[in-house]
Amino acid sequence: MKQVELKNLVKVSIFGALAFVVMLIEFPLGIFPEFLKLDFSDCIALIISFALGPAWGVGVEFLKNVLHLFVTKTVGIGEFANFMIGGFFVYIAGYIYAKNRTKRGAAVALIISTIAFSIWAGLLNYFVLLPLYENALKFPISEIVKIASKVNGLVTDKFTLILFSIIPFNLVKGTIISVVTFVIYKRLSKIVKR
Repeated sequence: MKQVELKNLVKVSIFGALAFVVMLIEFPLGIFPEFLKLDFSDCIALIISFALGPAWGVGVEFLKNVLHLFVTKTVGIGEFANFMIGGFFVYIAGYIYAKNRTKRGAAVALIISTIAFSIWAGLLNYFVLLPLYENALKFPISEIVKIASKVNGLVTDKFTLILFSIIPFNLVKGTIISVVTFVIYKRLSKIVKR
């Protein structure tokens, strides 16, 4: 048992470092405010979550964010947000997939976790993250709303920012990450399980 755990720790270290590198390649989608960016590092954590179990996938999320602290521009708030949201996504998907390790099980796990983590992202942003950005970085929520309203006229306050930017962005992000993971998982799972 200890040998298996040691092997998994080594794998999490390797894939966490890889996820950190992939996390550095981020880009806006154009239909959302520019501060909401997509990267594919969650694909790596999802693959580990599916192959080794949900806790190991969360370990990849944790490690990539700890490494990202060395290049942060958000005094750690962005990394905290990424871990809390990405870790939730990866854990839920891995947990559901562990109950039914089939293609259909993977699809169901990814759909449910995408919806769940999008709602979680909305709640976390509303109650924790936006107030943290405002207090720690002295970046008023009203400024974030103003930036978002330039892209989407429906955004007029904190609530509509969550409803029309944060949640839809995470639904789109989760869908893209899920499709990529679904397509590449079986090919890469053999490498991870070795």
